[in-house]
Amino acid sequence: MQRIQNCLSRCTNTEQQTLLTTACRAALAAGRLVKERYEQPHDITMKGAIDLVTETDVAAEAIISASLSNDTPDIMIMAEETISSHSLETDRYWVVDPLDGTTNFAHGFPYFAVSIALLDHGRPLVGAIYAPLLDELFCAAKGSGSWLNDRTITVTKTRRLIEALIGTGFPYEIEHTLQGVIRQLEIMLPNVRDIRRAGAAALDLAYVSCGRLDGFYEINLHPWDTAAGWLLVEEAGGLVSVFSGGPYSTCLPEIVASNGTLHRQLVTLLE
Repeated sequence: MQRIQNCLSRCTNTEQQTLLTTACRAALAAGRLVKERYEQPHDITMKGAIDLVTETDVAAEAIISASLSNDTPDIMIMAEETISSHSLETDRYWVVDPLDGTTNFAHGFPYFAVSIALLDHGRPLVGAIYAPLLDELFCAAKGSGSWLNDRTITVTKTRRLIEALIGTGFPYEIEHTLQGVIRQLEIMLPNVRDIRRAGAAALDLAYVSCGRLDGFYEINLHPWDTAAGWLLVEEAGGLVSVFSGGPYSTCLPEIVASNGTLHRQLVTLLE
């Protein structure tokens, strides 16, 4: 936990310090398990035609839930693999993706992360994304900036879309969205330097926050995919919205994030 001390010193109040410490502790604990099991055989269960879950998702979620419940017993948890937690009638709750990029993990493709955020009246207050194979802990607190391990991070200064590296993703229900996804690629590809589709939206958003990507867009994501990354991008100086440029919410089916300078250009293409 020593790596987040610089970020904690910038937190605007002691509650944020406590909550961010809680999020990071849980993310690191789950990340250790994910890393240990990475090269082991996996027990795979299908949630859909191509949407899978492994025993590691479930085990990591259990570790996170236990850690969060111990540290903040009065705050409820929305976690990806716990179906009963998906409808919470409360203004403040944890949003947890124990393993964002499960398909990558199951195939041995080393791009996945643990993502945890606290939503307060629909907006993220603190967030942590941990990529265990690279041992990279991204974290942010509202009003206190974004951090990668022990250093502050910012979005890029890229001004021209043709110089931008953009991330995206494809929804699991691709048979229902294929034509729209193809149309977006047809419009986007000729106007940017290149596009990356790596398969973990939380980590894609973290990469926008630290300048590895200039922007990111995707449809049909869930709150646990975007909540922590949303905060990371905004606290690093970027913008997050829906495709029309309107305010983003984790309840909405689309997201576009950028360094801010490119935002209007991306929104114009996505509209």
